[in-house]
Amino acid sequence: MKSLFKLIGKKRTIIFLDLEGTQFSHEMIALGAYRADLDKNYRIKKVHRGIHFFVKAKNKIGHYVENLTNIHQEDLDKKGLTYKQAMQRLRKYCGYFLSKVCFCTFGTHDMRIIMKSFENSPDADESFIHYIAKNCIDLSAVISRYIEDEHGNPLSLINNLKVFNIPLVGEPHNPLTDAHHLMLLYKAFIDQKEVVLQEYKKVLSNLKTLPEPVQYVVRRLIDGNSVSPEEFIKSINEYLE
Repeated sequence: MKSLFKLIGKKRTIIFLDLEGTQFSHEMIALGAYRADLDKNYRIKKVHRGIHFFVKAKNKIGHYVENLTNIHQEDLDKKGLTYKQAMQRLRKYCGYFLSKVCFCTFGTHDMRIIMKSFENSPDADESFIHYIAKNCIDLSAVISRYIEDEHGNPLSLINNLKVFNIPLVGEPHNPLTDAHHLMLLYKAFIDQKEVVLQEYKKVLSNLKTLPEPVQYVVRRLIDGNSVSPEEFIKSINEYLE
């Protein structure tokens, strides 16, 4: 958990953020976010009401994204904010003390959407956008150090929730729902240390980058066996033969 806490640092509010973007230009078409205030141990002590809105893109959504998200051009035309307005609304949601706020996403694509949208809408608040970029935590990158599939690949947001036995609160690819799922995963990662421990033991036992003698020691220890210095030296000699 220290790796996550180090990234948060002295921030005391996290904006759990999820975005949907166009298929080809990667412009924002929808935003969902939950604001959570933290205690001194980085646990969530208060959750604010989430926000969710559509954002007008300069380019077409794309059929694949429309089918995946059920967001259509008509939604953007009727209900969408401009990107500048969307960033203004998000900034207001962050509260007065922006310096105490960090952002949390799952993966790097959301940050790409923010920057690509800014390229197409340069009238938006550049300083706020750069603040997000400098203070955004990729929870996937943190968790994938400790939890991965049997092939050593990072898990999706939904599959991470399954590891912690967290039921879904709605359909995926709705940005407000996914932001909620992201917040639940953050809480579980901190609270369910035993689950993280068991999953990390699997990661360690499957590491292929360690020298074979070290792998032998790690696997013995994970299985609950002790390893003497003599046994370690023996494993090294057998490896060198």
